[in-house]
Amino acid sequence: MSSLNNAPVLDAQNISVVFGGLVAVDNVSFNIPEGSIVSLIGPNGAGKTTFFNVLTGLYSPTSGGVYYDGNLITGLAPHKIAAGGIARTFQNIRLFGMMTAQENVMVAMHSHMKAGVVSTTLRLPSQKREEAEAREFAQELLDFVDIGGTTHEYARNLSYGDQRRLEVARALALRPKVLLLDEPTAGMNPNESARFVEFVRKIRSERGISILLIEHDMSVVMQVSERITVLDQGQKIAEGSPAEIKSNTRVIEAYLGKTGTEASK
Repeated sequence: MSSLNNAPVLDAQNISVVFGGLVAVDNVSFNIPEGSIVSLIGPNGAGKTTFFNVLTGLYSPTSGGVYYDGNLITGLAPHKIAAGGIARTFQNIRLFGMMTAQENVMVAMHSHMKAGVVSTTLRLPSQKREEAEAREFAQELLDFVDIGGTTHEYARNLSYGDQRRLEVARALALRPKVLLLDEPTAGMNPNESARFVEFVRKIRSERGISILLIEHDMSVVMQVSERITVLDQGQKIAEGSPAEIKSNTRVIEAYLGKTGTEASK
């Protein structure tokens, strides 16, 4: 059965966001079926990042609600949403440059660790055991994203592509059910982008994680997505399979144009 027939793991209903008199998102409904890979596209200023920020709790919608596993999460703090199972990366990489790759991943595990101040200060056996397990899991994730050899490298010394993968590893450290990727292939060359497509599929197939991408590279979007939603000027103007979106006249006029349709062939 197609993953698009599965129940939504994340469901945004009638979301509107108004900044002053500007309507950034206008009554948009959108869901991520469990086990799916879906994409959100649109021209600059279409409202994609604003909508993304509503899903992760950085913004509160002016109206509408977001449901995760059937529970309303609108109004929860971003760190509680992340700890609950919705992880994200950012368009601008946000790593701790003077921490190692392993340390960057371990930072994200904090919300799942049980050691308190006393056990940490006194270096009790339970704290030492938990830290050892965290290091082992961090290494597992670095291996999974194919940068296992960078464990003790400072994040700032990694290549751009490896920094992107490290950011994904850090997001995976939250043990999410949903992973939101904001422009993950920005700055990558075509070969790196093609590898990233396979990487996204690997995350879904081997980790069982549902994935939402905001992405400008139409070749990536068309290859990896099972469903694509298109925003323009804050409104949802189309939604469907890559084939349906590629041939949608309104989408072509608003965003894809000749370049996009050629890239998706």
